[in-house]
Amino acid sequence: MAEHTSSSITIEAAPADVMGVIADFARYPEWTGEVKEAEVLGTDAEGRAEQVRLVMDAGAIKDDQTLAYTWSGPHEVSWTLVKSQMLRSLDGSYVLTPAGAGTTEVTYRLTVDVKIPMLGMIKRKAEKVIIDRALAGLKKRVESGTE
Repeated sequence: MAEHTSSSITIEAAPADVMGVIADFARYPEWTGEVKEAEVLGTDAEGRAEQVRLVMDAGAIKDDQTLAYTWSGPHEVSWTLVKSQMLRSLDGSYVLTPAGAGTTEVTYRLTVDVKIPMLGMIKRKAEKVIIDRALAGLKKRVESGTE
């Protein structure tokens, strides 16, 4: 099994509010630094995204990727890579845990495999940077009340 990187953050909002921001892919370019375009390609019976195309620009790494999303109840979403120019695989998830008093613990888990050779240690550091930026951006977006 591939090694993964994970991190958690506490957000001052209810899980439904946090998941609302996570599920609103069209607005990702407004609050994530790396996502320049997001397009929902297909939805499930409940209107949640099943496939999303993301145009990423993280400085040296630019990519056009399609991800498949799986929604496991109201507090968990995971994704896997369908296609990409730069990546061999990408698996991730957000798990939301109510933390009391209107707060939510958000755990982001990520495993990335790039098409170019990269040392495991460097890959893990890159995963950690991606996760930390995403969690910080999510926290700021949710707590600002911008919907």
